[in-house]
Amino acid sequence: MSDQAKLIDTVRFAAQLRTQAIDVDGGRILISRLAGSGQEVDLTVPANCGGYGRIRHFRVATGDGWPLNPLPIFPACKALGVRPVPELMTALVFQNAACAWRCWYCFVPEELLRADRSHSAWFTADDLVELYRQIPDPPRIIDLSGGSPDLVPEWTPWMMRALKAAGRHEDTYLWTDDNLSTTYLFDTLSSADLDTLRGYRNYGRVCCIKGFDARSFSFNTRAVADGFDRQFEILRRLLRLGLDTYGYVTLTSPHSDGVAQGVAGLLDRLQEIEPNFPLRIVPLRIQIFTPVAQRLARDAERARSLHIQEEAIAAWNSELEKRFDMEIRARPICDVPLEGRSR
Repeated sequence: MSDQAKLIDTVRFAAQLRTQAIDVDGGRILISRLAGSGQEVDLTVPANCGGYGRIRHFRVATGDGWPLNPLPIFPACKALGVRPVPELMTALVFQNAACAWRCWYCFVPEELLRADRSHSAWFTADDLVELYRQIPDPPRIIDLSGGSPDLVPEWTPWMMRALKAAGRHEDTYLWTDDNLSTTYLFDTLSSADLDTLRGYRNYGRVCCIKGFDARSFSFNTRAVADGFDRQFEILRRLLRLGLDTYGYVTLTSPHSDGVAQGVAGLLDRLQEIEPNFPLRIVPLRIQIFTPVAQRLARDAERARSLHIQEEAIAAWNSELEKRFDMEIRARPICDVPLEGRSR
């Protein structure tokens, strides 16, 4: 069997998972049960919400040589009027139970990515908001994560309406992850849903770009390489919606050749879509959680890629200094203006 044949056909696999991960007519999302899972050992505090939620600690500080990570702290504080901006904020995280990609560095174990009913349960948005309301002194950020929330884009407007119905839309901030793997946001949402997204004040969306070229994309996701280009097509369409949008990027690759050129090419493509968008992107340094350690033990290329990401981040930092002046680089990430070229 060829290497290409072993790779994930994203369009086909995503369609298969979507049918198992959402009940559109019933308004239900399949949510991962974190209690008792392979992810539980890495949780700072025990799972909550009956085992289906977790508290995540977002910190601005990162590793040496890596940019600070102000997401989602800075946009949340701006929306909620929190001053001064803290170095750490907590969020309540719910994870949908499906993802079409198998990123080797993902902190989520396989059983929580395949819409496995033995490791998940159905919830409406009202159910999830009620679980949130039962938490003593709950976090002000609610993070819809995964899995892959863009497989089930209805989840976000459903949560917005549920939060508004519960009177929690003004004192909470909703944050949605998006791995740019599908076009379901545009294919399945009604115009009313899109209006809800655009009109919800306390909302931010973060898109994760996998790799800096087609080779690193496939290495990272186990998906066919054309998904790398598709990420930019989806990002262009997403930015046209006018949402408060940010990005992550992972820079791991097993190939030591062409790293600087790959990073420069990535930035070229991002700036062609939106000139300032790179300043709304945070490169993520891959860390070793329990599921990741197990995958590293089986693959020397993955271990090597952890060293190559250090070369890649140096190239990223250098390119930003060349492309943007100090004044705009110093702005808070949520105050970086978008010029609208994607329109």
